[in-house]
Amino acid sequence: MTEPLSAQGSSAATVLSAPSGRPVRRFTGYHMTAILVTFFGVVIAVNLLMANLAISTFGGEVVENSYVASQHFNRWLDSAKADRALGWKADFTRDVSGAVSADLRDANGNPLTQARVSAVAEHPLGLRDDEKVVLHETVPGRYTAALPAGRWRLRLQVSAKGQTWHTIGDLP
Repeated sequence: MTEPLSAQGSSAATVLSAPSGRPVRRFTGYHMTAILVTFFGVVIAVNLLMANLAISTFGGEVVENSYVASQHFNRWLDSAKADRALGWKADFTRDVSGAVSADLRDANGNPLTQARVSAVAEHPLGLRDDEKVVLHETVPGRYTAALPAGRWRLRLQVSAKGQTWHTIGDLP
């Protein structure tokens, strides 16, 4: 059975001792400071980690009404699956004059010719309004349009060979 803490001696400055005979350490302001600094340090570290993961992964979509958008989600997945099944590819470039080009290839690597190509250019941070552009074929498989300088994300829609394909790409 353990003994309760007892005061040793009868002077005004008494020292408490534990049942083992060891002196009990007092809880001071330094202990509380260490606990608070450690706690908030962990909270801040976790917040920084989560913010970094949020920025480096999927950026999400901005929609007017999330409920209505959720009703179309399965259709969007089916559309993306059909786009992948086509196997078409797009490489985006920008020349010195600022014109943007999309080099389009089919699943066999052949240029996609005689296609109707349109795009919506979005500023990644939403600092500029979206711009609708129509790209025209300049050489077989290469479609070009003028676009103001800056960083843009293109939502491309390509209609060729009786199929419609969608892709998104960032301009260099």
